[in-house]
Amino acid sequence: MAEPHVVVVGGGIAGLAAAAFLSSGAGRVTLLEASGRLGGKLMAGEVGGVRVDLGAESMLARRPEAVELARLVGLGAELEPPSTAKAAVWTRGGLRPLPAGQVMGVPGDLDALAACGVLSPEGLERARHEVAAEAGEDVAIGAYVAARLGREVVDRLVEPLLGGVYAGRADEISLRAAVPALLPIAQGGGSLVEGVGALAGRAKDSGPVFQGLRGGIGTLPEAVAAYCRKAGAELRTDSPVTELRRTPEGWQLVTGGEVLSADAVVLAVPAPRAAALLRPDLPGAAGELDGIEYAGMALVTMVFRRAELAAPLTGSGFLVPPVDGRSIKASTFSSNKWGWLDRAAPDAFLLRTSLGRYREEQALALADEELVARSLADLAEAVGLRAKPYDTAVTRWAGGLPQYPVGHLDRVARIRAAVAGAGALAVCGAAYDGVGIPACIAGARRAVAQLAQHVGGPTPARGGSGTEGTMGA
Repeated sequence: MAEPHVVVVGGGIAGLAAAAFLSSGAGRVTLLEASGRLGGKLMAGEVGGVRVDLGAESMLARRPEAVELARLVGLGAELEPPSTAKAAVWTRGGLRPLPAGQVMGVPGDLDALAACGVLSPEGLERARHEVAAEAGEDVAIGAYVAARLGREVVDRLVEPLLGGVYAGRADEISLRAAVPALLPIAQGGGSLVEGVGALAGRAKDSGPVFQGLRGGIGTLPEAVAAYCRKAGAELRTDSPVTELRRTPEGWQLVTGGEVLSADAVVLAVPAPRAAALLRPDLPGAAGELDGIEYAGMALVTMVFRRAELAAPLTGSGFLVPPVDGRSIKASTFSSNKWGWLDRAAPDAFLLRTSLGRYREEQALALADEELVARSLADLAEAVGLRAKPYDTAVTRWAGGLPQYPVGHLDRVARIRAAVAGAGALAVCGAAYDGVGIPACIAGARRAVAQLAQHVGGPTPARGGSGTEGTMGA
């Protein structure tokens, strides 16, 4: 019997992880990526002669999948936590520290909330008078927290933190899908603040929240690709799949005029592309995928000469509540946050800003110079930065972040049920179980495990739940 042939469509981190897991089993693996490079939202580049991430720049360490994959492909020694995690919120006329004990902006310590000064006296007083509210099976996190603790908690804390993950809107994002650890607390009938405080206290003792890689997260897809090739997988770029059809023997894919036969297929592409490929054979799944919306954002990376900074910038950066009407949504002080970057370029200071969010993607259409100018204007007001960067880079991620509204997980369940009914076919990626790197890798494991019953090989399914930031600023 010929060895089974599995084709992975999509070369982002989910597709690469699926190819890596498949490569450890018996069979032939081919990965097809439409663009000219691998890695998706994980992308490194040079700004001012310094190698830096131009997409996702950290991965959640409290989920195991990304750290495990880094170790699998030989990057275990390169793992490095942030040098500082002291972030602030630029609101009410100044930079104010994020309060201790919060989970995705939901406060778990009202004394810490009062001390940080993020809320007005009126907003703080409302938060102290918690009101019971029904969560049910699911609820929009913004509306729910506003009902319990007041609108200001949402506008000045929950909204900017969620914005860093989804570039979305708190009043539409599902609590169950985005912050599942909070759902049992919301459904339990007790104090939301006390429940969040207990959850934050348990998490505090579990090590660093995030991990980076020396040289940047952009080194991860490169290492995974090298691992796959060494194991015998074929990885093709500039190979868009234009057609996917089911056959009595399995699947046929058309790419660049070539027809490939596959015993099994993993679709690791954004929802619109998956919908287009599935429509001929699975119109129901395609219709559900059509309902997944995306947000776009732009990242502006700037490098300054340290000697030209009037005063050192401190902390890891700051978030900006949309209610304050600024251009930027966040800024990361990369040279402070990542020790490897500071060591690589001690005379330079790198930072980046993010602009745009769901239904506010006008920033993506602005010229690079305008995005840089708006970023510098906000930075001057926020932190007194007057120096001019000696190099900049603007990276646009149009349709980069899927939105998780109320009912999203039910939609995902319907998509998976339809796909599973088609036989040796599985889906994975940011559109399903989480937009962060570990969640995408977990989805790849799940897809490979699903296919194992059809083509044999390992079943590397393991878990974790919840989501985390990918790009932010």
